[in-house]
Amino acid sequence: MKLASLKSAGRDGTLVVVNRRLTHFVTAAGIAPTLQHAMDNWSAAAPRLNALSETLNEGAAPATAVLNMDDLASPFPRAYEFVDGSAYLPHVERVRKARGAEVPASFYHDPLMYQATSAGFLGPHDPVLVASEAYGIDFEAEVIVVTDDVPMGVTAGAAIDHIQLIGLINDVSLRNLIPDELAKGFGFLHSKPRSALSPVLVTPDELGGHWQDSKVHLPLRSRLNGQLFGQPEAGHDMQFNFAQLIAHAAKTRPLVAGTIVGSGTVANQDAGLGASCLAEKRVLEIIEKGKAQTPFMSFGDTIEIEMLDEGGSSIFGTIRQVIQKYGD
Repeated sequence: MKLASLKSAGRDGTLVVVNRRLTHFVTAAGIAPTLQHAMDNWSAAAPRLNALSETLNEGAAPATAVLNMDDLASPFPRAYEFVDGSAYLPHVERVRKARGAEVPASFYHDPLMYQATSAGFLGPHDPVLVASEAYGIDFEAEVIVVTDDVPMGVTAGAAIDHIQLIGLINDVSLRNLIPDELAKGFGFLHSKPRSALSPVLVTPDELGGHWQDSKVHLPLRSRLNGQLFGQPEAGHDMQFNFAQLIAHAAKTRPLVAGTIVGSGTVANQDAGLGASCLAEKRVLEIIEKGKAQTPFMSFGDTIEIEMLDEGGSSIFGTIRQVIQKYGD
């Protein structure tokens, strides 16, 4: 099934079930008012939501409405927790190579992860508001999963069963603010503003055989100002799968229902498939040409992120955002 949230008067949106073609929806208010409410009661809510989804896809659901993506909030307008990994080591290797540093051996068996902001997510078509272009505005195309309640110390083998939803994210980064923040040795704050989730989140069964080994085996496509920027394979070169990332996050604490776990920027050893962020393209230019030639994003630039099935249909809907100056 595919789930989304309509913009509403409340902070957490209104939960709806969307058909597979992303053309129509039906409200799920009789089952759960919000997606977080559904996650809090997943064992009871999921079967009822799935039954509603089947009715909708069969064309028999009452009160069906046409879906307008602009009417959607983030599936989770806010979430209790978002932890973001960096599971694609080609990205890490290139970034470090550009500055003459080697990748520590621990990175190959101990995942990189940080606590990201989750107090608010942008709607999939909402603008990205930034105060200054000098901050180094960048997008990051990633895959995310959503868990139910995960016990502390869960093994990777057991973590698989806690993955309930899958989606995409534009993990916005302000690159020129990152070096000074990391130099303090205390992590990201100003350099990681609000991100945007895909219009819909889907249950793993919607991906069929493309969901294997706790990875999504499909290209993740991004278009910058209407031009294809990259389409790396999300199932390739992922050093740590989502089950391993969840186990890492839950090493010393439980994860609450609705926790979002990010893959990090999708990247392949084959650089010919393009990148999932401007920083990586700039790094490749530094390695090949001695300096970066591609600028970061400017006000008025647009970014689109989506994933297509084998028939060319969008699975999660398209994240489509324009960079806008804050206060305009």
